[in-house]
Amino acid sequence: MTTHDMTRGYRVFQWFNGVVLALVVVVTLYPFANILARSFSSQSAIAAGEVNLVPKGFNLTTYKIVASDPMFWTNYWNTVVYTVIATLIAMVMTTCYAYVLSKKHLKGRKFLVGVAVFTMFFSGGLIPNYVLITSLGMKNSIWAIVLPNAISVFNLLVMKAFFESLPQDLEEAAAIDGLNTYGILWRIVLPLSKAVIATMILFYAVSFWNSWFGAFLYMDRSDLFPVTVYLRNLIAGATGADSYGAAAAEVTQVGANIQAVTIVLTVLPILVIYPFVQRFFVSGVMLGAVKG
Repeated sequence: MTTHDMTRGYRVFQWFNGVVLALVVVVTLYPFANILARSFSSQSAIAAGEVNLVPKGFNLTTYKIVASDPMFWTNYWNTVVYTVIATLIAMVMTTCYAYVLSKKHLKGRKFLVGVAVFTMFFSGGLIPNYVLITSLGMKNSIWAIVLPNAISVFNLLVMKAFFESLPQDLEEAAAIDGLNTYGILWRIVLPLSKAVIATMILFYAVSFWNSWFGAFLYMDRSDLFPVTVYLRNLIAGATGADSYGAAAAEVTQVGANIQAVTIVLTVLPILVIYPFVQRFFVSGVMLGAVKG
């Protein structure tokens, strides 16, 4: 095969690859564009199925109803605080636990792994968990949301497998240089684990951001709710004319596109953060880490 044939074949591959990726992008973006268009469309246009990629009967009624309520911004700020603190605690606990489990010489390692895996298939149940949270005095506090979900076993096993793949030569060399276990973790392991750490941060942040049932179950005060509970209550009350002090016509409009508005308001922060995290997914963090 000549160089000319290889070049022509590679160009055909590039063209084909570009077409396929473009189709994937279109298929991926279409639902988001449709939801965004529905959030700005009128009730009649949505009901008639006329909304596709461009809003029909453009209006901001639902957004105005939501944004004019001070409780919405209070709950939105609660969500930011809950997500940041919960993700920080979850990452510290998951990273430490995973690093320990990655050491094959650890005594009782199989038992600790078994305890973690056991919780993936069995739990105490809703009522025992509620009694536990209440008896510990965590009801109506951030800890009721953070601590019960501080470690995701799936994320734990992913980080454990990643730490096991790191070359032991690096840690042994660091130990010879005088670093203790914490120094090795902080100065050697974590800098080489940016990809998996960024991925786990995104997983945890999305999970805590979208979570609503824990707050709905353990919190009685509306000023402590996350925005997901606020929007859930807005959907539940969209059929009543007295909901949030709105007029009957406005509530009807809310009932038509509240789901689209909910998705937009919930997904937007994650879409803003994702590009800053995504670059770690494709970086070769271990390239050239071990030489000789």
